[in-house]
Amino acid sequence: MSSSSASSRKALSKIASNRLQKELVEWQVNPPSGFKHKVTDNLQRWVIEVNGAPGTLYANEIYQLQVDFPEHYPMEAPQHSLHAIKRDCKAMP
Repeated sequence: MSSSSASSRKALSKIASNRLQKELVEWQVNPPSGFKHKVTDNLQRWVIEVNGAPGTLYANEIYQLQVDFPEHYPMEAPQHSLHAIKRDCKAMP
C-alpha cells in the first residue's frame, strides 16, 4: 500500500480497534515462534519481522511482513506484503 493510500485509509471502527487491541495483547503474551512484531503507534498497520525456518532454503533470511487492517476488520480481510530485508548470500548458487 502506498503512502498516499495509507493516508487516505479510513479510521478503524470501534469493533476493529477492540479486536486488534485484543489480538496484539495475545501476540505479546504468546508470540509465534520466528515472528517479531515491531511496535509502532499505528494499530492499523502491523510490521512483523519473519525469520526463515531453519533447515529450509529460507534459513538465515529475514523478511518484513506488513499487514494493513481495514476499517471493518475482521469482517474485511487485511492487505499484506512481504519483503526480504536480509538474505543469506552464502546460500545463493
